[in-house]
Amino acid sequence: MKEKKAFKMPHLLWIMFGIILLSCLATYLIPAGQFMTNAAGEIVGTDFEYLGHQTPVSPWDALMLMKTGLNGAATIMFVVMVSGATINVVLETGAMDDLMNWAVYKLKDKGSSLLIALMMILMAYLGGFGGTDALIAVVPIGILFSKKLKLDPIVALGVTTFAALVGFGTGPAQQATTQMLMGVTPYSAFFTRLVIMNFFLAVAIFMVLAYVKKIRKNPEASLMYSEGWRPDAVLEDADESSVLKKVEMSWRKFAVIIIFLLQYLIIALYSLLGGSETFDFMIAVMIVTMILVGIVGGMSADELGQSFARGLASMAFVAFVIGMAKVISLVLGNGNVIHTIVYVLTLPLLALPKSVSSIGLTIIVSIINPLIPSATSKAAILVPIMKPVAEALGLQPNLAVVAYQMGDSFTNLLSPLLGWMVGSCAMANVPFAKWYKWVFPKVLTFIFLACVIVLLLTVTGWSGVI
Repeated sequence: MKEKKAFKMPHLLWIMFGIILLSCLATYLIPAGQFMTNAAGEIVGTDFEYLGHQTPVSPWDALMLMKTGLNGAATIMFVVMVSGATINVVLETGAMDDLMNWAVYKLKDKGSSLLIALMMILMAYLGGFGGTDALIAVVPIGILFSKKLKLDPIVALGVTTFAALVGFGTGPAQQATTQMLMGVTPYSAFFTRLVIMNFFLAVAIFMVLAYVKKIRKNPEASLMYSEGWRPDAVLEDADESSVLKKVEMSWRKFAVIIIFLLQYLIIALYSLLGGSETFDFMIAVMIVTMILVGIVGGMSADELGQSFARGLASMAFVAFVIGMAKVISLVLGNGNVIHTIVYVLTLPLLALPKSVSSIGLTIIVSIINPLIPSATSKAAILVPIMKPVAEALGLQPNLAVVAYQMGDSFTNLLSPLLGWMVGSCAMANVPFAKWYKWVFPKVLTFIFLACVIVLLLTVTGWSGVI
């Protein structure tokens, strides 16, 4: 009897092309519509009309948008590539590998929980205060981290991208643009949102630790077991990169780690202090970091150049996937279906009572969020709708911002249009379907808790001052 082949997920390239085709189909089926704009070109969120005709985008048209999409995502793509190249230089100094061996060895009697928690706290704060798509380049560190602890690649994503996106979505420094569009002082209600971020970080740590406990008890419970992951197989790697060793940390190795971490602090401070050229600044800082790390790490000029080139090349496909995600957004935008989707989903908000309208806003934004991964585009479309709705319902502007932020957070973890998320899965070699299965119930839990928090703020009359 012929053995039945197990289902295997297609390569990420074909999945992305499939999503582009589905987006094209949507432009034929969903009625085209647009929000009106005023004389200043700003969207009037209460004034929408259907075009009366379709503006379909054919598959060939989508392919013709590839160059435009890649150009549109070029800044993020190159930041990701430079960041990944810098990370590779750090990794090839051996400092990160030795630090993890040293830390795991020192804390081996205390178990892996402390290490995982500390890693997630670091990533969440990086995401919360300086988070950009460039943090995708930290995923290789998570992979190395999980190998050291003999855990699967999902844990690698859990301690990096999962934690970073939770921090990014709930951080107190991430909604300044939304606050300005709402007529609220930027960074106001900072303390309340900092507390909210730490609450969700604690929940995220609990979720990852619960999964770690589960697969330690039974490796077959790992979602990656069917993909060939085995805890003991990690020890058989030819480069022995995951074997626990007792090492001594020299001043050079500590200096490399400090320089590496310091770059994120500098980038975060630049953004918080109002720097307007964040991506230009990031690339400049990362290049300086790469050079300093190479010198301090004892690399020759030729070794440093080759290491940087290898890191750059390894991120090329990830960068291309990010560009494809931009193409999907262009297809939906050119087909004039994004505004229709937003309009249909937000219309019920006007019929909700004040006590639950803020929750409705959170849920609606949660649904829309994966469709418009660009925070700037999303704010431009939704805030003009949200502001008059909040005023009509008597909601405090900062409460509306928090409700919006809660919806603009967690479904990022599910979005196939978000290059950061899809690219992270590609780097960790985790099929997106496996990641989706792991993270979906967690996202639902996050959204439920977010709704509870928004309801409590609403019924207690929170003013948004602190």
